[in-house]
Amino acid sequence: MDEVTFMISTNDFKTGVSIELDGDAYIVVDFQHVKPGKGSAFVRAKLRNTRTGAVIERTFNAGEKMPKAHLDRREMQYLYHDGTYYVFMDVENYEQSLLSEEQLADAKNYLKENMNISVLSFKGNILGVDLPSNVELEVIDTEPGIKGDTASGGNKPATLETGAVVRVPFFINVGDRIKVNTQTGEYIERCK
Repeated sequence: MDEVTFMISTNDFKTGVSIELDGDAYIVVDFQHVKPGKGSAFVRAKLRNTRTGAVIERTFNAGEKMPKAHLDRREMQYLYHDGTYYVFMDVENYEQSLLSEEQLADAKNYLKENMNISVLSFKGNILGVDLPSNVELEVIDTEPGIKGDTASGGNKPATLETGAVVRVPFFINVGDRIKVNTQTGEYIERCK
């Protein structure tokens, strides 16, 4: 059975909409409808390639139609890192998938064993993962906190259980659990 191709008009662009362009899937990051005094209207869009992560700018005629990219999201559980690949298991059918460091990019800094996340694929090829906006991780190495130094405004590096290094306030110690923003890699707060 052939897959039905849904078309999307540039008039329907919204942030987060996925389109197929030149055989790749792109997500609309930003767009602007432009109606010049002379000539016909057009849409200027910033698009992020889901495979490479590169952001491009493209101009389309108003009302131009293109195929909507069907991105599959499957819930998978991160099992372990074998030294080369990161091993994930589909929570529905228990099939395992291997992802490389390139496919994960910075997401590898926030993966904990047994964590459930969404894996994104396009035409059967895994593109990467969708992390939660923040994660709780344990600090495994940092300089000792200074007693009474709770609001000095400074910070120090701390290594987390995943190997990621983030800047934390001086009062954070080894063994503390902290919340980290997965988009920016910044410390949010100490967890109870």
